[in-house]
Amino acid sequence: MSLRTLTLALTTTAAVAITSLVAASASASAQPRLPAPAVGSTGSGVVRVDSGWLRGSVAGDHVTYSGIPYAAPPVGERRWQPPVRPRPWHGVRDATTPSPFCPQGNSVTGIVGQEDCLYLDVTVPTTVERGERLPVLVWLFGGGFTSGGAREVGAARFAAAGDVIVVTPSYRLGALGFLSAPALDSAGGNYGLMDQAAVLSWVRRNAARFGGDPGNVTLAGQSAGARSVCAHLASPGSRGLFHRAITQSGACDNAVPSLAEAQAFGAQAVDVLGCGSAADVAACLRAVPPARLLDALAGVGRQMNARVADRPWNPVAGTPLLPRQPADALRDGTAARVPLLIGGTSDEMRAFVVGRPVTADDYRSRLTDTFGDEADAVFEAYPIEDYDTPALAIATVLGDWGGSIGVCPVLRTAAAAAVHQPVYAYEFAEDSGVVEEGFPMGAFHGLDLSYLWDLDLARNPYPPLTSEQERLSATMIDYWTAFAHSGDPNGPGRPHWAEFGATGTVLGLSTSGIAPTPLAADHRCDLWSRLPR
Repeated sequence: MSLRTLTLALTTTAAVAITSLVAASASASAQPRLPAPAVGSTGSGVVRVDSGWLRGSVAGDHVTYSGIPYAAPPVGERRWQPPVRPRPWHGVRDATTPSPFCPQGNSVTGIVGQEDCLYLDVTVPTTVERGERLPVLVWLFGGGFTSGGAREVGAARFAAAGDVIVVTPSYRLGALGFLSAPALDSAGGNYGLMDQAAVLSWVRRNAARFGGDPGNVTLAGQSAGARSVCAHLASPGSRGLFHRAITQSGACDNAVPSLAEAQAFGAQAVDVLGCGSAADVAACLRAVPPARLLDALAGVGRQMNARVADRPWNPVAGTPLLPRQPADALRDGTAARVPLLIGGTSDEMRAFVVGRPVTADDYRSRLTDTFGDEADAVFEAYPIEDYDTPALAIATVLGDWGGSIGVCPVLRTAAAAAVHQPVYAYEFAEDSGVVEEGFPMGAFHGLDLSYLWDLDLARNPYPPLTSEQERLSATMIDYWTAFAHSGDPNGPGRPHWAEFGATGTVLGLSTSGIAPTPLAADHRCDLWSRLPR
């Protein structure tokens, strides 16, 4: 299987629902009030959350609590409804089985997951003592809002090395997470975002039970997870639920679908699913098996030159949960003014071009189709003769432009946010050394994940780290976790990382060196600031 295949796989009612989740306090009356063990000092792996007792998996330097329900199963009549609190359980719940996937297509094993999927995993360093309050980092996985899951992300190394508690949730994907149809409600979709907000509310209620600080929560994510973070930065309902933000390979500058655009996608999906002429459209949709929902609009917006808003399953702007585009909220300062760590990889789009036949004629026609009358400026800046193959040329153009994934929208996001809040920007530029079908992958989209997390994927495309790369990994974890502690990634034993707003500095991360890098010049961001987005 190619890396391209892997990476491609990779309302008033709503507002009220989210507000109630935020405001609700933990109810302990349904459970016996037993003394909570000190997780770190006893290593017992038993803890009580607001819904009941849990027993996790105890290892040498961490305890993992897996498969914790943070919301009731979104099945039956609860499909396409805002999440609600889970029912309490009696006794001690086994929390040693990883959270299930939400329904999705898997290019290796076929359809995987279950609709009852609103669970999360918590990884706690064994160093936490009774009464201590460690930072909490909530990690939102990527996968284009159509694939991925909490169980793919092993957080033990990150949590133990950085003395932080890591929460990794699953959330509804695809049509189940983002279908916008007036017959369902007036929320405009965004059920997956509502799930993530419910996770943040769960963290506020329960962080202290694991030794975490509910007043020091970092919301972080990569790719679709990063765009989710952007949405929560702009969402009034998420305000105050997190205090720092990390976005990796996903820019707030990229527009998401408007309500009208999302409802147009929704109307197409409703017709494809055979419910357009039903007497009760909502009942018809809720009767569709999850496997059929996965096929609805599956190929829409998947061209290599597509923009974010060309894809049907996305956060939706102009809704109660997300009233404005994240880019607009960042620019005018109405987004959450929290410290932001932001960046991406230097060769993002190579993972989406590999395996696709691209000729010189394809290069010209694709760029003309994408940029219209402005295409000549692109041809002049990126002459095909400068590249070994047309595929490398188009991957470079699209990765710098970043209509879907790429560098310059990340830089524009950093610049907009830096007017209002501390921003630290980076570029991950370590060459993977991977060559697939004769195509050098470079620092492809997602490569940085293996430097932070222990990944458990159906197929792992990441080569083992060398000793030098292990040191780079350790330094990155130090930066990321220091940021989670204080909002500043700096600390002893690693190069200084200057704040973006004061200097425009972008820190380059590779084994060749950790130092400021001329990202804007290298990726011709001045050109892209003038061209259609």
